[in-house]
Amino acid sequence: MQGECDKPNETGHSDNIINHKFHPPSGIMIRKCGEHGYFRGEECPRCGERGKFMLDDEHEMRLGRFVSGVLRHFPDDVGLDMDAQGWIELDAFCEAMKKRYKWAGKMRLVSLVESDPKQRYEIDDSFIRARYGHSIDVNLDYPLYDSDVLYYGVSQEEVDMLLENGIKPYRQTYIHLSTTSQQARQAAAVHTDNPVILEIDAASAAKDGYEFLCANDEIVLSKEVLPEYIEVADE
Repeated sequence: MQGECDKPNETGHSDNIINHKFHPPSGIMIRKCGEHGYFRGEECPRCGERGKFMLDDEHEMRLGRFVSGVLRHFPDDVGLDMDAQGWIELDAFCEAMKKRYKWAGKMRLVSLVESDPKQRYEIDDSFIRARYGHSIDVNLDYPLYDSDVLYYGVSQEEVDMLLENGIKPYRQTYIHLSTTSQQARQAAAVHTDNPVILEIDAASAAKDGYEFLCANDEIVLSKEVLPEYIEVADE
């Protein structure tokens, strides 16, 4: 939603962060290993190299809000064209980004995308898009999920309603399902203290013509899950 992204002031910038100099802090940050690419933390998890500093937490958060807002919710607000599959031209995106944050060049954008543990975005040659989380209408073209079961975490209060009515998107174009019960629990724990895990019979739903799209290793997208394919998981 628009509230998730910093809004510009009359000068076209969100605040005086555009004049802020980068001083590597002592906490989590984005760096680049010469051999293994971008990573988050003090040292490369594969070889231990400290690497080149790219973004601190504050700048990663600000840039992340802009990227999320534009790619998921309001590309028109910054004058960008998005195709039916959610792609925006990378150079055009970088131009709009630099109008908001002068320090945010293409390399820093790539570092944010490639180091993201949640795999929220992807860059393909000269285009960029969000993998999931859209509130605008998109028709994502991911490969179909071909395993039998998916999971969805909910609050105690939601269980009976969803077992009766099924699962539908709320403020988003797709439902976000998880490939493991553990991941479903982690996702639901953001919203409720004691999640209940629902098990989705994805194999039967797929045979009946419903599509499940693999957004990344952990998240599968669907437009709807009918109640006959849902039960409370045995844990």
